[in-house]
Amino acid sequence: MTALISLLGLSREFAMTNLSRSQIAPQGGVALWRQIADQIRLEIVGGKLESGDKLPGELPLAERFGVNRHTVRRAIAVLIEEGVLRAEHGRGTFVASARRLTYPVGRRTRFREGLRGQVQDLTSLSLGHKLEAASHRIAQALKIPRGSRLVRIDGVNAADGLPISRATTWLPYKRFPDFAERIAGLLSTTETFASYGIADYVRASTRISARHADAEETKLLRLSPGAVVLVSEAVDADEAGTPISYGLSRFPADRLELMV
Repeated sequence: MTALISLLGLSREFAMTNLSRSQIAPQGGVALWRQIADQIRLEIVGGKLESGDKLPGELPLAERFGVNRHTVRRAIAVLIEEGVLRAEHGRGTFVASARRLTYPVGRRTRFREGLRGQVQDLTSLSLGHKLEAASHRIAQALKIPRGSRLVRIDGVNAADGLPISRATTWLPYKRFPDFAERIAGLLSTTETFASYGIADYVRASTRISARHADAEETKLLRLSPGAVVLVSEAVDADEAGTPISYGLSRFPADRLELMV
């Protein structure tokens, strides 16, 4: 049995409830306009609003959420800037696109294979690499001593020109000292591992959560402030069960869902 993990799946109770005046209130520093923008996103992700649907006007939305029109206007402006909504002069505001990619997460998770048939062009942009010491969390995941030397690789993946993931991968330096240089030439994680004699590897564990994008993610993924990302923490292991990489991927919830 599979499960689609999206912003809806992680916030089901919130998504299925129309927020009232008493519910729209500053919560932990979250601005009113951001809460309204999140609710509209959730209704699109959950299928309540579909591509081409027209949103109610500012006044009905302001009455629904119990806020002033300026607050609603800011929420809508952010979603338009993000590409979730589109404004047509003299006609109103419409859902720009409710289509999201589906990325399967399983025992043999492969980025390109998972999106095959859904997009025409997949590209990867390297943001560089460096060496750093393993934190307690990563050391535990990779089963190595804390402080061990790691190779860190950062990048952004795009589908048909639209960024869909901000990825960071850590690998044990002792085993993969020149992994960054090799993958730059081979352009394939599978082929790069094969160059080290690892014929196959599997997903040992995946942890998924959701949160608002930080400033860097907002910029690199071309999001607007307040956008939500799905966060995947994954450990891959070789055929002997030895962890070989720890990955942290952030996916815009409006553009992609994870299928487990």
